[in-house]
Amino acid sequence: MENLQGKVAFITGGASGIGLGIAKACAKHGMKVVVADARQEALDEALKWFKENNYPARTIKLDVTDRPAYERAADEAEAAFGKIHVLINNAGVAAGSGPMQEASFKDWDFIVGVNITGVFNGIKIILPRILKHGEGGHVVSTASKGGLITVGMSGLYCTTKYAVAGMMETLATDLQGTNVGASAFCPGPVTSNLGFSSAQVRPAGLKNDSEKLPPPPPPGSGPMPDWSKIFMSPEEVGERVVRGIRRGDLFILTHPEFREGLIARNEAILRAVPDEPLNVERKNVLKTFGSLIYNPVYDTQTQVGPPDWE
Repeated sequence: MENLQGKVAFITGGASGIGLGIAKACAKHGMKVVVADARQEALDEALKWFKENNYPARTIKLDVTDRPAYERAADEAEAAFGKIHVLINNAGVAAGSGPMQEASFKDWDFIVGVNITGVFNGIKIILPRILKHGEGGHVVSTASKGGLITVGMSGLYCTTKYAVAGMMETLATDLQGTNVGASAFCPGPVTSNLGFSSAQVRPAGLKNDSEKLPPPPPPGSGPMPDWSKIFMSPEEVGERVVRGIRRGDLFILTHPEFREGLIARNEAILRAVPDEPLNVERKNVLKTFGSLIYNPVYDTQTQVGPPDWE
């Protein structure tokens, strides 16, 4: 979807952090932006930037787990700007850090509700509208580097982000032959307030009796690193998302430093494939089940180059 001028983007979790960075990038590339978020104060603050820069934007308070509210938000977005072309499923939370077996059922219900069900709600409610108008479009869902390479002590988070990545790979497969694309957005470290905002939007019924704080650094661990050299800005990752939409990328990644980890994981999977002769008859039968043993959607991903924006 190369031409974004005048198109409409609907962005969940768009009032701060990564979501706001994506919203700003979409606006800079000529899009009308609908910023949906569960926090009214964050929406009010975000709207100031769009007004100051004379970018068309609409803010909508939305809990992505509330399906009737999501339908109303989609109607409101269309009433304000017309047809929606790009859906950014960015709303996400963190919960249950630490050993997975120590996470609570409340942690699980909270993080799955937002990070997985919330993404599906967007696909179910917004995507049919995009397909119906026939003008083309794109769906991006925010997974994480932790949705491609496991991160210790973050089992619930990684579980949901792996699910999002798989959901988008499947959606891209299902959308082949249409003029709508789909991307799994898997950023590395980005300056955001995920932990703080997660606590803000956590329903009272899903709060733990006592929330655990992260443990302090172990003695002798040395000085803290310069996070500004490690964390990417939301504005930069926003530009990377827009580039991915325009290129039609299946995966949108941000940090080249994770290449070795990606290679290691995928090589581990390949080493787990039994080293034995193929059952040709079985292989031929499996081939009849569509993309069961080989999915050509992966062939659509081309090599991404260095940043091409100012």
